[in-house]
Amino acid sequence: MSTNAHPTDVPPGGDLPFRLVATDLDGTLLNPAETVSERTRAALALVAGRGAQHIIVTGRSARWTRPVLDEIGYTGIAVCGQGAQVYDAGAHRLLTSVTLDRQLAAVALAKIEAEVGPLAVAASQDGLEGEVLAGPGYALQIGTDLPVVPVESSELLAAPIAKLFLQHPRYSDDELAEAARAVAGQLVGITVAGAGVVEVLPLGLTKATGLSLAARRLGATAAGTIAFGDMPNDVPMFGWAGYGVAMGNAHEELKAVADELALGNDEDGVAVVLERLYG
Repeated sequence: MSTNAHPTDVPPGGDLPFRLVATDLDGTLLNPAETVSERTRAALALVAGRGAQHIIVTGRSARWTRPVLDEIGYTGIAVCGQGAQVYDAGAHRLLTSVTLDRQLAAVALAKIEAEVGPLAVAASQDGLEGEVLAGPGYALQIGTDLPVVPVESSELLAAPIAKLFLQHPRYSDDELAEAARAVAGQLVGITVAGAGVVEVLPLGLTKATGLSLAARRLGATAAGTIAFGDMPNDVPMFGWAGYGVAMGNAHEELKAVADELALGNDEDGVAVVLERLYG
């Protein structure tokens, strides 16, 4: 992480502290009602008015991200699917897309279940309109209005996928992720992306992967990027960006590597920081 001093107020017309503002969605830009508050929208407009760019970097697939983008009039590039998809919101097309090898996913899943017992599993299908398929017992705990298709376990890997979601009846998310990494971490990536969202990803894929690709398209640098997040899946993004801000509601793992701790997403934490930097 950056060792720069805490950014201070920037005088009008002065140099921008960061030319790229990267924000996670759930638990960060979105408040507990899963909307973007008026204050946060105004802060993002302030950033744009100063000549900086805003990019959304989320674990949600492009299909799951689009409703939020439409709500706030976002037409730029977004990093979706934990870095697997670089999505042009204005043109509604994918610029890049990475899939999880299904044979490898099946092997990893078998190894994890041999270690911890039966899991509830969901699969995020590849593509712009890819569905999220939920196997028996899987219950989505974020994005309550997001579409999920119930299927039998045998159908989860029937078509190309971007990632898997895992839940365990007794293990916490952190415990499940740790156990999964111990037995399958050499085959796939494992991360905690939210409550009840332990993800199985292509090995080496992170939000930093997608953000670095998108930043190059935008002419932005890592040093000139400030990133906001709340969960362990944001750790690689903080490692890439010049400055990382963890929300007050963030996971302790992310707080440990953050340069700054903001107010929670229920207190417009992103907006408060942006108002200080760009106001």
